[in-house]
Amino acid sequence: MFDDLLQGNAQYAKNFPYRGLPGAPAHGLLIVTCMDSRLDPLEIFGLKVGQAIVLRTPGGFLKPNTLAGAISAVHKLNVDRIVVLEHTNCTMASTDEPGLRAAIAKHAGQPAGDLVFGADPNQDQHLRDDVETLRNHALIKGFAEVGGFMYDVETGQVTQVC
Repeated sequence: MFDDLLQGNAQYAKNFPYRGLPGAPAHGLLIVTCMDSRLDPLEIFGLKVGQAIVLRTPGGFLKPNTLAGAISAVHKLNVDRIVVLEHTNCTMASTDEPGLRAAIAKHAGQPAGDLVFGADPNQDQHLRDDVETLRNHALIKGFAEVGGFMYDVETGQVTQVC
């Protein structure tokens, strides 16, 4: 079932170009973005492997683990800029939490339990709230600049929102 992936990796490993790269991003950048397969966050910003850290969540929304990752990156990996990058036509912004939970339960034939997905149709406000949370967190404020951005999946254009 995974043979195609292992074959792809064998080709990749033959000429592996990243041996010896440090774990800290060369550009001091952390990108929090969505798990949507249409997004290649490094390419979107003209970056390459080793230049930024990428954390992905459903909707690109800030979650407790994402916040922990951002804090550790600021203090252990020399991150001094954080980009929160959301995108147009996002599934997580097309419904609310009860709607998503109902869709999952219908598809799975069982409820999702106590999982919180964070679906929110007010994507703009959610982005602004997440940026403010990061900007004002005692372990980030004064250590890293934070900006909120929107990526258009139809044009490839990024706009700074906050």
